[in-house]
Amino acid sequence: MRADVVQVDAFSAHADADELLAWATTAPSPKTTYLVHGEPDAAESVAGRLRDEHDWPAVVPRQGERVPL
Repeated sequence: MRADVVQVDAFSAHADADELLAWATTAPSPKTTYLVHGEPDAAESVAGRLRDEHDWPAVVPRQGERVPL
């Protein structure tokens, strides 16, 4: 398996959506963004904003779903 693991020290691990989206303006667009933290509705909201505001492919996987990395 090949993957890039990146540590982001620019914000708290509990950053709110606005902080995360502000950070996204400076980050390169990934192939896919998987949101796996938080309540499903909130994660879907952030994923939608990443797609709409930054044109990032963002997905909230279902519990137990496997995704290729």
